[in-house]
Amino acid sequence: MPVESGSSTAARQAKQKRKSHSLSIRRTNSTEQERSGLQRDLLEGQDSKLPLSLRSNLLDLFGQIEREFENLYIENLELRREIETLNDRLAAEGQTFEGADLAKGALKTKASHSTSQLSQKLKTTYKASTSKIVSSFKATTTRAVCQLVREYVGHRDGIWDLGVARTQPVVLGTASADHTASLWSIETGKCLLKYLGHQGSVNSIKFHPTEQMALTASGDQTAHIWRYMVQLPTPQPVADISQQTLCEDDLDFSDKDEADGEAEGPNDCPAVRMATTTLRSHQGVVIAADWLVGGKQVVTASWDRAANLYDVETSELVHSLTGHDQELTHCCTHPTQRLVVTSSRDTTFRLWDFRDPAIHSVNVFQGHTDTVTSAVFTVGDNVVSGSDDRTVKVWDLKNMRSPIATIRTDSAVNRISVSVNQKIIALPHDNRQVRLFDMSGVRLARLPRSNRQGHRRMVCCSAWCEDNASCNLFTCGFDRQAIGWNINIPALLQEK
Repeated sequence: MPVESGSSTAARQAKQKRKSHSLSIRRTNSTEQERSGLQRDLLEGQDSKLPLSLRSNLLDLFGQIEREFENLYIENLELRREIETLNDRLAAEGQTFEGADLAKGALKTKASHSTSQLSQKLKTTYKASTSKIVSSFKATTTRAVCQLVREYVGHRDGIWDLGVARTQPVVLGTASADHTASLWSIETGKCLLKYLGHQGSVNSIKFHPTEQMALTASGDQTAHIWRYMVQLPTPQPVADISQQTLCEDDLDFSDKDEADGEAEGPNDCPAVRMATTTLRSHQGVVIAADWLVGGKQVVTASWDRAANLYDVETSELVHSLTGHDQELTHCCTHPTQRLVVTSSRDTTFRLWDFRDPAIHSVNVFQGHTDTVTSAVFTVGDNVVSGSDDRTVKVWDLKNMRSPIATIRTDSAVNRISVSVNQKIIALPHDNRQVRLFDMSGVRLARLPRSNRQGHRRMVCCSAWCEDNASCNLFTCGFDRQAIGWNINIPALLQEK
């Protein structure tokens, strides 16, 4: 039997390999030819306005793209296998070096390198787990201090403003872009009354200091004063909504079912359709209105760049406060003195002094770089201003040149409020968050927000009601709902 030499054997193997490769190419080509034939048959059977040749070229190009993705997918799988193999090898070497004799220099260097890698991995894992524990602890603490108690749902559009009545019965009032204002039972969340007298968006609502009257400002260029009579329903047991989300992260569910905001109030909710007093004289949207101390005069702020002072009994215009260069955004009155502050898109807010009937002085506060969305008084000699420049500034009325504190945030600030007793500032933001700060600018808390609780759109306004046992802070936004919160203020200040 003849014996083949080594060279002839190698030549024969190479020849067989080339033959098998050519056969595989032929099989591939034949498969692709069959596929292209099927594709052409499908193309001829389909209705399309594209020429057959163009459609065929498109299919060929898509086929090439598909093959490229297949190759990339296979390479990715192979790389993953190699990475897993290397990881297993490194782990095995680390275990071997721990029990081996490390007298030799090479082994000692390699072992120290592996040990340092393992040490770094342990440190990274420890830091990550520790940060998760700390974050979880902070979130749980925040939820314990700031709890969502009740949601007030019934408006058909966003809610611009809200306020709490200062007389009995204590009710929550909301002003909405759906052309209505509503009064709510704080304890039950039931709609008690609707005001339907405006022809435009209702932009603000304020309650009379001593009587059952409300003042609303509207996009129909008027402000209305209307009386209300409501009877509070029997309070129901409070369901702790916050307990439903203790194990959930703060996820962004901004596209949550909008049906939550489509619900109307009860069909038996009474309505007021006529105003007691209508205040007219503005040439633009009336964006805000407020009662002066005593409730005998009101001030309105408008997009016509003016604020007007009216007599409630006669509905006559007493003063027109001009000086702002752009549209006004808000107005607020001092709780105990005849002082008015107006804010504007011209980046300033102005303090108007009516304490002396003969002299009406005005002071201009400059310090923001964008629209001043609101400026409010505190009990004392301070004004707090919020702006679209993402800052909140605390001012001393005796020193107007510079703020005594500046709070910098990550989102535009809307209509703020300051608690009367502890002077805690509640900041509603465009980014759906609500944050609490003290007057020195120290952050106290962020109200919990997740996929099942909190606001899902821009938060427009906040309002404190410290005397209420169940809900002492209220917020509203363009998710068509108002929310009542219970803030444990002593615990909040203790964590400071």
